[in-house]
Amino acid sequence: MTRVLFRDAALPVALAALGALELYDLRPDGWGYGIALEAAACLLLVWRRVYPLVACTLAAVLVLLMPWVGPQLDEPATPVIVAAVVGYSLARRLRDLRGLVGMGLMGLMLLVDYGLIDSRDHSASDVIFVAAILLPPYVLGRLTRKLADQADQLERQQEQLLLEAVTAERARIARELHDVIAHSVSAMVVQTAAAQDLVSTDPDRAADVLADVAATGRGALSETGRLLRVIRDESDELGLSPAPGLDQLSELVDRFRASGLDVHLELDGPLHPLPQGMDLSAYRIVQEALTNALKYAVDHKARLRVTSSPTMLSIRSENAGGTADGHVVGGGLGLVGMAERVSVFGGSLTHGLTGDGLFVLSATLPVLDGSVGG
Repeated sequence: MTRVLFRDAALPVALAALGALELYDLRPDGWGYGIALEAAACLLLVWRRVYPLVACTLAAVLVLLMPWVGPQLDEPATPVIVAAVVGYSLARRLRDLRGLVGMGLMGLMLLVDYGLIDSRDHSASDVIFVAAILLPPYVLGRLTRKLADQADQLERQQEQLLLEAVTAERARIARELHDVIAHSVSAMVVQTAAAQDLVSTDPDRAADVLADVAATGRGALSETGRLLRVIRDESDELGLSPAPGLDQLSELVDRFRASGLDVHLELDGPLHPLPQGMDLSAYRIVQEALTNALKYAVDHKARLRVTSSPTMLSIRSENAGGTADGHVVGGGLGLVGMAERVSVFGGSLTHGLTGDGLFVLSATLPVLDGSVGG
């Protein structure tokens, strides 16, 4: 607060000093009263930001009282500068048009001064002269105010866009981490349960399964580390390996088969190139669908069908199991993540139980012309 007042006092103090020197040099009648009125007016201008209407209007009144105690307005120049500061402040510091009240009072007092105190002959040119003194600072203040408001609005919009970008990025990170961790942990749980069953009957096989558990854990740590490095390394200076896509579909299916899920994969024709973001999302959708099957399929079997064309990608997963209301058991974050990924590309996602007890998940992603690559 002290720093603000000191900054706001710099101009009024300079004007008060200038006015005192000017009146002392001119020494008109009543020049001492003139110095006092100018000093009081400048003191009020210190609060022109905090109380603009009251402080500025009173400052203008005090300056325009000078002809009543001695110095005429056509002698010193400082009152003109004070009036300009008042007009600018009334426009700049008030959001609405209340400053026109102070401007009107200044104009009225000038007319009274000209009519009752100033003995010179007056004409329409005096009105133009007064308007030329009062209006330009006020107009400049309104323009400055408008520009400042626009700058504030732009800054708020930028902050909102940044907040939305951060929120979207957090959601993307959450989806990626969920996809990686849910798949790996589910596989490790299934493999560990199988190893427990084999410990007493087939220790060698149990050791192999536990080795697969360790490999799955290391893979999860590696992919999680890659994701976190990508988050921190926006310029890709580390030369990281590219994000996974459907070209790694066979390896993904093989990992689920090694985890104990019998996956029947059907590819309707060759996989057509996809945009990088869509390719990653398609991979994660398949991964999440098979993760759900690994966790909830009662017979540990899943049927995966991927149909690709230049204009459309379709992913369909079927497995036995689920709940009566058509939703899989669990937190549902995987399905939410899949829905968000699909919606980004204008696709559709359906899932639920069929009459014969199959949980079916179907995702369709349109591939727009010219969107492949990159």
